[in-house]
Amino acid sequence: MKKSIIMLGAPGVGKGTQAKLISEKYGIPHISTGDMLRAAVAEGTELGLKAKEIMERGDLVPDEIMYGIVKERLAKDDCKEGYILDGFPRTIPQAEFLDTVDKINFAIYIYVPEELIVKRLVLRRTCPNCGAMYHLEYNPPKKDNICDKCGTPLIQRDDDKEEVVKNRLAVYNEKTAVLLDYYRNRGILYKIDGNRDINEVLQSIVQVIGE
Repeated sequence: MKKSIIMLGAPGVGKGTQAKLISEKYGIPHISTGDMLRAAVAEGTELGLKAKEIMERGDLVPDEIMYGIVKERLAKDDCKEGYILDGFPRTIPQAEFLDTVDKINFAIYIYVPEELIVKRLVLRRTCPNCGAMYHLEYNPPKKDNICDKCGTPLIQRDDDKEEVVKNRLAVYNEKTAVLLDYYRNRGILYKIDGNRDINEVLQSIVQVIGE
């Protein structure tokens, strides 16, 4: 059975982390919206060039162009056995479009209570030099606010600030949470408790997908 997987869940629940682990386990590509856009731009496809112009103006890439880019990406040979989509779809029209491109077999919904998501993201710190990530409670640097790998002072990303996190969650609840019913009605939504050790979460997902 082809492993066509989408990752659902609020910002900060660990979707990206789990998507990478699933990708490694099954040997299928982990594709994020950003990856698709960057690949289309780098390859200089007609859609990529259109997207590049829009991004250079600082505007959001409209659905019509994203649809073409998604379709191009999922048609590539490395997606024949399956793939993990992370960050797409985000709305019902996007989900309906995706249904016209391929049959999704698993909608993995990682759930973490909102108060814990806020704590996870607000206490996250990033190295602006090498990209290493830390958490002041769960994975602190050895020296206060200094990157273990390269010695650069750590920063808090703007989108990890509390008021921004709460706004991101509000947007998610308003626009993306409706996807849960969409995939639940198709019988392919699997709710996974994300408030556990990373490997425990992975094992629960593997139980759903199968070996």
